[in-house]
Amino acid sequence: MVKFFLRWLINAVALYVAVVVVQNATGGITLQNDSWLTYVLAALIFGFVNALLRPLLTILTCPLIILTLGLFTLIINTFLFYLVGIIGSWFGVGYTLSSFWDALLGAVIVSVVSFALSLIFKDELKERP
Repeated sequence: MVKFFLRWLINAVALYVAVVVVQNATGGITLQNDSWLTYVLAALIFGFVNALLRPLLTILTCPLIILTLGLFTLIINTFLFYLVGIIGSWFGVGYTLSSFWDALLGAVIVSVVSFALSLIFKDELKERP
């Protein structure tokens, strides 16, 4: 249970950093609601979307992933980042993106921040017997 909450917190922080960076860099992201609860609920949606759709999209686009030597996963991440904004807007915690490039930048930032925080908390995220 601690692993779930820690992963949820990592996603929330990664989404916060991505939104702030994209807003400051390009102004291409608009939040519906700018509170800490927005990021927490968006992170929950982000986790569910990643858990449910990422494996399916990875399997369906496997030839493209192989052909592009893995770079097509950036397109998958961009689509999922965009989708989280749309689904979140149904619940009042979403965001709108003005271009594909803003979504790509946000997806890359979420991936990098999530990876870095996972490395920092790797001991807490390990499976315990």
